[in-house]
Amino acid sequence: MTFDSKKEFNRYMELEQLQKLGLISNLERQVPFELQPKFKFGKKTIRAINYIADFVYYENGERIVEDTKSEITKKNPVYKLKKKMMMYVYGIEVKEV
Repeated sequence: MTFDSKKEFNRYMELEQLQKLGLISNLERQVPFELQPKFKFGKKTIRAINYIADFVYYENGERIVEDTKSEITKKNPVYKLKKKMMMYVYGIEVKEV
């Protein structure tokens, strides 16, 4: 497996341990969410807009969508927009670690 950062790798190791202890379940990595499907505009095909979550898991029956983000990335306008779209489209607030 490859990770985008050491922080993401360390968080994965923590989540793996929590899953082994039975505190979380169904841990998945790099889970895609389609925020807007691809579409045709005239003769052009416009690509879909996707959000890729670092981790998705269940804790106490609740689905958690989690990302390991630096302070710089949290301020990125594209990330902020996709985070808002996750709330609107899926009713999910992304947990930032």
